[in-house]
Amino acid sequence: MSYTYLNDDGSPETVKTWSDILAREIPWETYATARLITDKDLQLIRRYDKRSSELKNSMLDESGPAYVEAFMTVLKNVTKPETVQYVLAVLIQMLQENPTRARLFHQQSDQHLASQPDPYTVLERLLQRQDDWWSQDKACKLLTIVIESRPRKSTAADGDPAETHISLFLDWLVSQLNSRANLAKNPPAVINTCISCLAALLKERATRQLLLRAGGLQVLPAVIQRARETPSGSQLLYETCLCVWQMTYLRPAAEVMGQVGIIKQLVEVCRVAQKEKVFRMALAALRNLLGYQDLGLASDMVEAGLNKVVITRQMQSWGDEDVVEMLTYVDEKLKEGIVFLSNFEKYKKEVLSNTLDWSPMHTSDLFWRENAEKFEERDFQVLRVLLKIIETNRDVKTLAVGCHDLGQFIVYHPQGRYIVNDLRGKELVMRLLAHSDLEVQKQALLCVQKLMLSKDKLDFLKS
Repeated sequence: MSYTYLNDDGSPETVKTWSDILAREIPWETYATARLITDKDLQLIRRYDKRSSELKNSMLDESGPAYVEAFMTVLKNVTKPETVQYVLAVLIQMLQENPTRARLFHQQSDQHLASQPDPYTVLERLLQRQDDWWSQDKACKLLTIVIESRPRKSTAADGDPAETHISLFLDWLVSQLNSRANLAKNPPAVINTCISCLAALLKERATRQLLLRAGGLQVLPAVIQRARETPSGSQLLYETCLCVWQMTYLRPAAEVMGQVGIIKQLVEVCRVAQKEKVFRMALAALRNLLGYQDLGLASDMVEAGLNKVVITRQMQSWGDEDVVEMLTYVDEKLKEGIVFLSNFEKYKKEVLSNTLDWSPMHTSDLFWRENAEKFEERDFQVLRVLLKIIETNRDVKTLAVGCHDLGQFIVYHPQGRYIVNDLRGKELVMRLLAHSDLEVQKQALLCVQKLMLSKDKLDFLKS
């Protein structure tokens, strides 16, 4: 794998191998003369640079934080690509030889008491080096390690000083996946690194909350699809499914997954995955989602063909007993979901998607007679969303169906007229009387008429 970056004069330069970078001679004295590093930094770097592993280990054991700070100072003040790449290579090599040294990034030496370079800020800046993929890639990996190794507070009340940096990093990861997931011209290694780092960070529950806030789930379906369509994409596919699986432990995330197409992609992975670990991870994510039975995700899985996939996969021989157990569990839950998923749950999902259509549920008197009082759940959540659709949606079919449904609620709920008026429903529907679409006008008028009818006349409409 090679990476191309631009020199200061704009000419392209290719980084071929790790050893090419570590073989470079860096003009440390020049940086000291330019006051980009201190004399103490220069002494430490010259003492460490190009030494044997045994000697480096001894130096790090003796004054590890000082050496890390010296190299971080270089990254903070020097912009020349060759030097930045070299220092990143030195630091990552240090961690590869002994991962516990990550703690050195969070320890303070005596030499930078007043101006210790902040590793988060330094590495975040390197993420913006868009013309130097190699440095961006290694800064991404190094920042992940720094975040993972940070000291934890004793109680949740103490907060996490790194939360702002984690949020910024997640925003950056999401932006990379969002802009590159469908562009074959960009280096695949960048996407692979972003997903690998994301999978590592999502071990923490608090980070899952931050990713959800950053809109991270919305970009994952495209990444899964790209990985499925890439012959060598099995590791990317595994790690992306790992990210999804970790997010399934968060109920709000499970709700989003039912709306952004992740379930369909997971089912497709289960259908085509050749490697057992990939299939197992996708199936494990679907298994967790089936635990939220009230979300009605089983119907999405059946619609995507998971029940047929499970039947086919159960005929295979599996070396992992956990896979056999998961297949049995998923098979049973899908059958239960098909039996117990009520029409109201299907209706609720449709309303929460903000897109309505003239399906039989909307026009069935039996549906409204049996389900009108279920609108009371969670402080009239479905009704409030329906009113929001009527207020803000621009799709004419959705508006027409929404006005019709509101009228049906008024007719079939004992207190429907009063509840809708309390929630400003009459005001919202009246605005649509002047809508440019005739069907929207018609349904809005019918709804307003039902709002004006007395209870005995509403009861007559039910009969």
